[in-house]
Amino acid sequence: MTRVWLPPPLLVLCGAALAAELAHDGSPAQATVVLLVFLVLAAVNSPLIFPKSVEAQEAQRRSAADGRPVVYWRPGCTYCVRLRLRLGRRARRLHWVDIRRDPSGAAVVRAANGGDETVPTVVVAGRAHTNPDPDWVRRQLSGAP
Repeated sequence: MTRVWLPPPLLVLCGAALAAELAHDGSPAQATVVLLVFLVLAAVNSPLIFPKSVEAQEAQRRSAADGRPVVYWRPGCTYCVRLRLRLGRRARRLHWVDIRRDPSGAAVVRAANGGDETVPTVVVAGRAHTNPDPDWVRRQLSGAP
């Protein structure tokens, strides 16, 4: 759990230290820009931008009931962030499984990817798709209730 939350505070601390140094050297505008960049990086690497994760078994059960895809993801994964951001509000309709918090979810991902924990892995109708195009995932949602 602490491993999930380690990068965001470190990014904020590094950004604050760098911004303080720039402000001390007489560059308040640069300090502000640097701090904002580090805050955005911290937010993007935070698990808070993802919908609430459920366990793999629960996600599979819900997917079987409503036909919506299951997304296996990991905090700090740029491809997962890309998928999440490109889906926008539609992302809340998917069932998200954090493989760092759920060993059975990690096992599903390894089984689908030849032993690798490659994410995002999206399972639609029992078939796994590794790092699919966000537009394709969006189209899969149009068929689901």
